[in-house]
Amino acid sequence: MDATSLNKRIAARVRELRDAQNLSLEALAKTTGVSRSMISLIERAECSPTAVVLEKLSVGLGVVLASFFDVPTNEQASRSPLARAKDQPLWRDPESGYIRRNVSPAGPPRAGQIVEVEFPAGVRVVFDSSARNTVIHQQVWVLEGSMEIGVGDERHRLQPGDCLLMQHNKPILFHNPTHKTARYAVVTVPEAEGKRSKR
Repeated sequence: MDATSLNKRIAARVRELRDAQNLSLEALAKTTGVSRSMISLIERAECSPTAVVLEKLSVGLGVVLASFFDVPTNEQASRSPLARAKDQPLWRDPESGYIRRNVSPAGPPRAGQIVEVEFPAGVRVVFDSSARNTVIHQQVWVLEGSMEIGVGDERHRLQPGDCLLMQHNKPILFHNPTHKTARYAVVTVPEAEGKRSKR
């Protein structure tokens, strides 16, 4: 799937998730700190949102970031329980250059999601998940290279084979302090995805 097609999928999913909760652009902008104009551009697939912006929107919509790469509901009748490698969405963050591949087939949110990440040398990305009101557990399993993961005030240096369990309710830092690309898998399981009060 090319970048244009993936931007269209993200656009459809953001709009679909917002509409499902009867949220106006203004309400979502107020909740997330992402401007109304930026959300509108994303929903029209006229820009490539960064990972940090997508995380803010995921917090505001009560979903995990990987949900934005799912097949829209109106296309899910044809979804398969098998996700071939060639069909797995591959997305590059336009700001940091990190690459994420959604490995899991489209399925119920409670089934969890697996993402493979290639994280460039020297890159640092901070997600602020402190406003999240859904319980989301995530495991990061380093496959190659080394990563520094910060959860709130805690810092963990992960080497190949190390696995960190964390909950998304604090600012989270992903940092590759080395001169080599790191590769890791992320397994995310939300306990109450999408259950938010209407605004």
